[in-house]
Amino acid sequence: MTDGKDERRPAGELEAGVLAALWAAGGPRTPGQVQAGLGADLARTTVTTILSRLYDKGVVERQRKGRGYVYYPVQEVQDAHGLTARRMHSELDRDSDRETVLARFVAQLSPADERILRDLLESDGP
Repeated sequence: MTDGKDERRPAGELEAGVLAALWAAGGPRTPGQVQAGLGADLARTTVTTILSRLYDKGVVERQRKGRGYVYYPVQEVQDAHGLTARRMHSELDRDSDRETVLARFVAQLSPADERILRDLLESDGP
């Protein structure tokens, strides 16, 4: 017999699924539309909570539609790579000593990743 808690998915996995549904939709969606796009056994209220959390994190925007909202990814988070970059910025913003955080990040890069970063910094970006 399984306990209901054992079947719960991590919040990050749920957020990734909701974002994937928004990216696939190609336009603003209500929580009900996102729920339908997921094709999963998630309650609409759960999807609404996830969307609200993503909004609070600045990953999605929302516009009033009727009594509720429609949600869409912010411009710089239009794919998984943008989401990862946004998370990296969020982590960096949590510490007041940015120089030390960046120095330790760079010190832990593999030689290949360090070369990629150097190339990006020397060019105009990706």
